[in-house]
Amino acid sequence: MSDFDEIYRLYAKDVYRFLLKMCGSADLAEELTADTFYRAVKTIDSYHGGCKMSVWLCGIAKNLYIDYLRKSERKNVPIGDEDFTDGSDIVLKFEDREQVLNIHRVLHTLDDPYKEVFSLRIFSELSFREIGSLFGKSDGWARVIFFRAKEIIIKEIRKD
Repeated sequence: MSDFDEIYRLYAKDVYRFLLKMCGSADLAEELTADTFYRAVKTIDSYHGGCKMSVWLCGIAKNLYIDYLRKSERKNVPIGDEDFTDGSDIVLKFEDREQVLNIHRVLHTLDDPYKEVFSLRIFSELSFREIGSLFGKSDGWARVIFFRAKEIIIKEIRKD
């Protein structure tokens, strides 16, 4: 078994769950998980051990998902029939999706560690203790960084 097979065996489920939380689609999460490991193989030389392997892989996954969202916006993907099953909540679906896209747009502009801490807390549902440990910091540090990131995101969204 190669080293990369071992990495896949150890981290594929975590990356899949991370992506599933982000996108809400099992099919898309599967596709992006495969793309994540493909990208990881191509760029393994850029991994220098500065963070855990799982954090590095989830970073790749997050960037692939953001790329997917950008491409989807450009295509103006038509709405499927399933979106019209109940006309009363069609507006809510558009508003929720727009809000999520706005959050991702702002999140993408944040500097590290704000971007990473926010993503790990919201999308990976890690505790502040776990996040702090990933960065070699305290849970209090992780909590402060998360709340500052959240304030920046709220402020930027309200600007628009």
